[in-house]
Amino acid sequence: MGQTISFKRPDGQSVQGYLAEPAGGSGPGVVVIQEWWGLNAQIKGVADRMAAAGYRALVPDLYRGKVTVEAKEAEHLMTNLDFGDAAGQDVRGGVQHLKGQSRKVGVTGFCLGGALTLLAAVNVPEADAAVVWYGFPPLEFVDATKIKAPLLGHYAIEDVPFPIATVDLLEQKLRAANVRFEFHRYQAKHAFANETLVGERKLPMAEYNASSADLAWRRTLEFFDRHLK
Repeated sequence: MGQTISFKRPDGQSVQGYLAEPAGGSGPGVVVIQEWWGLNAQIKGVADRMAAAGYRALVPDLYRGKVTVEAKEAEHLMTNLDFGDAAGQDVRGGVQHLKGQSRKVGVTGFCLGGALTLLAAVNVPEADAAVVWYGFPPLEFVDATKIKAPLLGHYAIEDVPFPIATVDLLEQKLRAANVRFEFHRYQAKHAFANETLVGERKLPMAEYNASSADLAWRRTLEFFDRHLK
């Protein structure tokens, strides 16, 4: 199980985060970026899963302690987040912190965290690989020429918040800049890998899809194993 730690951003400010480490305590690092709900039990579970696969996984607390289960409040928290600061300071600080003990460090994130993972691929030169789960920022903020790390993306064909047509445009940008990337499309809705979005927690636009989630997870771990281990 993980623990709460404090780490420094490049600008010297301190951020708290959840750190889960493998049994031996050592291994490559991965910064895990939350969905719009905040640093909740579900995203801690993702970090625990990465730790079980041999990675030191750190989830920065982007909302500074705030967590919600209400979509309206989550949207409010996300809207008030400074994306450039989150990617260039919180996430970069997390990568730099993990680099203290890990030779290679990747970044992965879901929904809001997926958008931030793409921004991190642009703005965090220390990152060695990135895996995006159903998210992207406004494409004008993606300077693909700055992306040097290999990139893996998981996108849902039925995604409403992050339409698949925009993913096509994103792919064109990445291809034009010769970015090493592979994107996969799944017959699923938004947030298809969030196992808590079932039953009453299911949202009109988001729903867990076990088969898509399992396949995306397998691809993610194979990708990180290849580029980080």
